Amino acid sequence: MVKAHVIVYSRPGCHLCDRAKASILRANCADLFTLEEINIESDSVLLERYQNDIPVVTINSVEAFKHRVDPFEFKRKLSHLVAL
Repeated sequence: MVKAHVIVYSRPGCHLCDRAKASILRANCADLFTLEEINIESDSVLLERYQNDIPVVTINSVEAFKHRVDPFEFKRKLSHLVAL
């Protein structure tokens, strides 16, 4: 099975980002994806794009969440995208 690629765009000190990552882990489906966290401050293009909109979570390059992540909705979207 090919795992989905989940990216959390965040920055240091972002409490919403910490909550989003915790929600992703609470979804209890870690075997379905690999998780990457990208600090938007490390890239001027990302900083410009996401400065006031973090966290942003993508699943297989598709924007799935912005600001908040619901664990049940994360699992639903992940399962749908993995099934494709």
